[in-house]
Amino acid sequence: MDTRSNGHSLAFEVTHRLVLSIAIPMTLGFLTTPMLGLTSTAVVGHMGDPEALAGLAIGAMLFELILGSFNFLRASTTGLTAQAYGRRDRHEEQAVFSRALISALGCGLALLCLSPLLKAAGLRLMGAEGAIAEATAIYFSIRILAAPAALANYAILGFVLGRGQGGVGLLLQALINGINILLSIYLGLSLGWGVAGVAWGTLAGEVAGALAGLFIVLGGFAKSERPAWAEVFSRHRLAELFALNRDILIRTFVLIGAFTIMTRIGTGFGAVTLAANAVLMNFFLLSGYYLDGLANAAEQITGRAIGARYRPAFDRGLKLTTFWSFGLAAIVSAFFLLAGPWLISVLTTSPEVRQAAATYLPWAAVTGLTGALAFLMDGVFIGATWSADMRNRMLLSFAGYLAMLAVFVPLFGNHGLWLAMNAFLLFRGFFLAMLVRPRADQTFRAAQ
Repeated sequence: MDTRSNGHSLAFEVTHRLVLSIAIPMTLGFLTTPMLGLTSTAVVGHMGDPEALAGLAIGAMLFELILGSFNFLRASTTGLTAQAYGRRDRHEEQAVFSRALISALGCGLALLCLSPLLKAAGLRLMGAEGAIAEATAIYFSIRILAAPAALANYAILGFVLGRGQGGVGLLLQALINGINILLSIYLGLSLGWGVAGVAWGTLAGEVAGALAGLFIVLGGFAKSERPAWAEVFSRHRLAELFALNRDILIRTFVLIGAFTIMTRIGTGFGAVTLAANAVLMNFFLLSGYYLDGLANAAEQITGRAIGARYRPAFDRGLKLTTFWSFGLAAIVSAFFLLAGPWLISVLTTSPEVRQAAATYLPWAAVTGLTGALAFLMDGVFIGATWSADMRNRMLLSFAGYLAMLAVFVPLFGNHGLWLAMNAFLLFRGFFLAMLVRPRADQTFRAAQ
């Protein structure tokens, strides 16, 4: 790789190979997540207890909401690490990781302390009662013990991605989910622990991943580049990190709110339409796995280019990640349009749900295309740490989404709902894309 000095910059070459070396491993790593969900469901499902299965589903949903809210730990760490990596500032790389890890462990311990309140609130929110509530409580009480390790894994993953180590990221994701899957089967089925077995499997996977990640990351640190505690807790750096995390957290809550509103409105169309929408959302989620991989590549290359103060790498990285994002989105959308009816039949046996899902299939199939720019721009803005713009443009997109819902749902029903969701994805992408060139001009001009 070219690392020529270019004036005040540290030049490097952006190639298709560099983009794919980050995107492909992370896509493969992300694809282990749905396998984990299917395994957990199958393990509890084979116990023949529908209440336990419902309790598991509610518990898993609560953790997606709780832990997903802390995704800013991963995102901010990636952007700041990539910029330090681009500057070849190994000292600051260690400081960034230390701040991220301390923040993650602090948040994880806070979740542990608040777990009784969170469990009670979650059960009330989901309306769980009787045997379902009991199963949810068992799952929650065990899995919450993994909170510090789970959030530490966010910081670790953010750090290795910031350094462009997609292979390490894949290894850690595969280790976490692989141990989880194997122990869930053994403890849940072989030993007959059911929901508790699945929860202990999850706990073991998170802890093993955190320990392995710390071993890899800390093993790569040189003692001569270790920052002093005063530098780690620098007021300026902590304020920068807080602002970045705050903006990403607001953006995440708004995004969760958008999908929650879609589900809530879909409920009003009846059980069949709601079930059809749930089936079709799997197509969007699958598209999101590879789009996330390319967004990770955009994060690292963008942050590294800004850290190196090398605009050609920024422009080239944007061009190549755009090419791969839209190219793969077009292929996957075409695949879902052609193979969608078969996939729907695999996911549901209900004739009514199959028919309804086939009716709305085109809307779900094109979400990869309509969302490609949104995922990519998220990666660019995270890598550049332009978090205030991300927050503001997400709020603007959400306002447009609400307007689309108000206009088109009364006119077209569930078609209008899917139209509004696709428009929301387009809004997110285009509103951010409008800012890329002026923000890049400003950032690189200030770095000269």
